[in-house]
Amino acid sequence: MAISDDFKEKLKAGQIIDALTLALGEAVELEITTWVSSETETSSETDQPTANCRMRTRINIVDGDIENEVGSQFIGNGPYTELRQFHMEQVLEGRKIIQNNLENIQQLFTVLTNTINKLPSNSRRIEPGNSVLPPSTQDNLP
Repeated sequence: MAISDDFKEKLKAGQIIDALTLALGEAVELEITTWVSSETETSSETDQPTANCRMRTRINIVDGDIENEVGSQFIGNGPYTELRQFHMEQVLEGRKIIQNNLENIQQLFTVLTNTINKLPSNSRRIEPGNSVLPPSTQDNLP
């Protein structure tokens, strides 16, 4: 099941904190990998590229870490040097994706907080089947 499906299921079940935790966990880290595959350049165990044929960037905004891995085929006179610019463009796009995810989560949190605060104090406790949000249907999906 996709993360977005898990998120929707948790909301339907009234598990708002679990849904937000899931969303935050996905929003804080992004991995971008650019690799050139060929039958001779992949590991038979994982069907992944060998280290010399890939560039990988991991961005974690919670820890402030950015990890870069650049294979030897992408530097100097390597055959894949023209893909470095493409990879950097993907990294920049990835930063925008993370920012957008965080803004969406912030908006969701604001809506949920406002909704919960408007409920009578005796109904603020969310039990399974007593969701704060209406069930998702084809009619109310964006």
